[in-house]
Amino acid sequence: MTGLEVNAGVTITDCGDSALVAKAVGLDSEAAWRLVHALADALDAVRLTGVHDVVPTYDALLVEFDCTHTDHATVRSVLAHEAARLGPHPEPTTPPRRFVVPVVYGGEYGPDLPEVAARLGLTEGEVVDLHSGSDLTVRCLGAPAGAPMTDGPPFPKPVPRLASPRTRVDPGSVAVAGRQAVICPMPSPGGWPLLGRTPVRVLDPHSDPITAYRPGDTFRFRPIEAQQWDAYADLSLADLVDAADTVGVADLVDAADLAPVTDLAVRHG
Repeated sequence: MTGLEVNAGVTITDCGDSALVAKAVGLDSEAAWRLVHALADALDAVRLTGVHDVVPTYDALLVEFDCTHTDHATVRSVLAHEAARLGPHPEPTTPPRRFVVPVVYGGEYGPDLPEVAARLGLTEGEVVDLHSGSDLTVRCLGAPAGAPMTDGPPFPKPVPRLASPRTRVDPGSVAVAGRQAVICPMPSPGGWPLLGRTPVRVLDPHSDPITAYRPGDTFRFRPIEAQQWDAYADLSLADLVDAADTVGVADLVDAADLAPVTDLAVRHG
């Protein structure tokens, strides 16, 4: 494996015969995250022949390529050039968006809420208040199918994973583990404790990209009651952007039925 120091902010290392890893170094966690995502956007814009996947995470970027069309030296050179051009503290190029997401907490929708509350020394209501009480930033897209991996809520300590993972987690499930949170976008196995579930569609297979969110966007969860589920079941996350062109949820459904979430905003499709 070959390592290359590019500047004070990035090292580049060969990873197998058809990939490279660019890692932010010497920076705090927020600056490292911003740098690797800016570098991912820059590499996407270059459209380098042979590169077929660019995967940014918290402080590193995996670049996968077809070794019959390009090689490590070529990709490394482009990465080094873009990293040097950006510098260790690039300015964001895309303004973040805020998604306001309705969630039914507890019961069959969030079967692990009681255990999470007990482990944290909190009531179930306090767990819900913390989970829904602040905006959580999407840091990267994970498995499966671009799941939004966000900062976790300000719980007093990390939440352990389940001792026995589930073989199936329903789409829309809202889960936490460690100091992270996620919405499960599609049916899949999972070992993260489930706090609740949103009725809105997380993925849109007919859109490109299939996810409405991207790293840097934020989620704000809003508690709703189980009987309000059907009011949101035809919506997708793309309908829940809290922006200047939004309208109140009362314009779409009976406001009397949605009193707990009257500040939820949805965009006309």
